[in-house]
Amino acid sequence: MELLVGLIFWGLIVVGILLTVLGLMKKSSKTLIMSGITLLPSLYFVGANNSLRLLGLVSLIPFVLAYFTKKKKY
Repeated sequence: MELLVGLIFWGLIVVGILLTVLGLMKKSSKTLIMSGITLLPSLYFVGANNSLRLLGLVSLIPFVLAYFTKKKKY
């Protein structure tokens, strides 16, 4: 059971990174928002007591990029 949870967790992170790259290439705010949602499980690392805590901030990057991409269109 733990293996399945781990595969889903890391699968979402890989899909989120791929969607971030795709969203940056297409300059699509919708794709960047989807990548931010799939990267939300990385917030699990915020509870760590070491340098992995900063890894949780990675999920915020696509949301910021989506905001600026959407702002440029208007």
